[in-house]
Amino acid sequence: MPDDLYHRYMKALAASRAHDATCTTCTRDALCADGSRLEESFTRLQDAYLTRLREQRS
Repeated sequence: MPDDLYHRYMKALAASRAHDATCTTCTRDALCADGSRLEESFTRLQDAYLTRLREQRS
C-alpha cells in the first residue's frame, strides 16, 4: 500500500522547490506569503513523516 504521508511530503517538497525556482520575491532571508506557506507545509509534513519513522523503529 502506498504511503500517503510520504507522497504528501514529497509533493510539498516539489511545490516548494518549484516556487523557489520561479519566485522573484523570495530571498534566503525572507519568503513571500506563498513561499512561507509552502515551506511551512513541507516542514510540517516532513516532521510528521520522520516522527512516524522513528516510532516504527522503536
